[in-house]
Amino acid sequence: MRIGLSYDLREAVPVSQCGAEDALEEYDCLETVETLGAALESHGHSVVFLGGGREFLVTILREDVDFVFNISEGLGNHRSREAQVPSVLEMLGIPYTGSDPVCLGICLDKPLAKGIVAQHGVATPRWSVVASHEGLAEVAAKGFPLPAFVKPACEGSSKGIRLNSRVDDAEQLVDVSASLLQRYGQPVLIEEFIDGDEVTVGMVGNDPPQPVGVMRVLPRRGGPYFVYSLEVKRDWESLVDYECPAQFEQGVMQRVVESSLKAFTALGCRDVARIDFRLSREGVPYFLEVNPLPGLNPRTSDLPIMAYRMGLSYDVLVEAVLSSALRRYPQCVPQ
Repeated sequence: MRIGLSYDLREAVPVSQCGAEDALEEYDCLETVETLGAALESHGHSVVFLGGGREFLVTILREDVDFVFNISEGLGNHRSREAQVPSVLEMLGIPYTGSDPVCLGICLDKPLAKGIVAQHGVATPRWSVVASHEGLAEVAAKGFPLPAFVKPACEGSSKGIRLNSRVDDAEQLVDVSASLLQRYGQPVLIEEFIDGDEVTVGMVGNDPPQPVGVMRVLPRRGGPYFVYSLEVKRDWESLVDYECPAQFEQGVMQRVVESSLKAFTALGCRDVARIDFRLSREGVPYFLEVNPLPGLNPRTSDLPIMAYRMGLSYDVLVEAVLSSALRRYPQCVPQ
């Protein structure tokens, strides 16, 4: 098959869109794109590199591709940005991997995603959304339960999540939230802080999806609490250990997997996703967010790391995602 690869390279993003210091965090490096392209070629496909943004629009109209493997995060800070490329592909009638535009838009809007999974019986920390300084003052005055966790409402890749995102008093809550409102130009999510293990679950497939792995993030440095912040993720090899499979008792593991399946299905995810939880001291997994476009860097992204530790190669992981998508489009599979 002739497969197009859609992506957004960090160096190709216009300087005008680089606001906050971590604005480019979600975008891919050349290593990811080249490794993913090579994985697709190893299964006998020819790969057309489509790029993202305007380059994608020009290339997808010029090139004749049978299918698109999509890892494009979209441009800007719109909550719908991850839906940009799939929307174009649907308009053109070109099949692609991954979730549809509706799912991608919902999942990037963390409060919206939390509300949906909560309705389907998945535990999630209490939360409040603040879109203005006036709203922030009102939330602080009402006394949101502390400690709390503060982050941008519609971002991924831990953008805006720093070591100071956990706040212990009303003054900190106001200061950190006000800074995020100014820097990211979007609402802020104030969330109950769950003091327990950070857990991420990789899912691949459909009807039903299957867990690739359940991974626990273990800090190497002691402290009263752990924040899996952007600073930690940038230096993960020296600051944390990844335990995969996570060494939970059977009942806890079952609850984590069941909550992942419910969240994946409730949000309409397809083919692949990574779902994040905080595990309470009582062993209850609290849903934080889902990433329906999980990173695929072969060295640093959580999903490939989980796959490696569960005995799956990068090529096998990529083929599993592609095969899941192709089952929706039997016309693309040679008979």
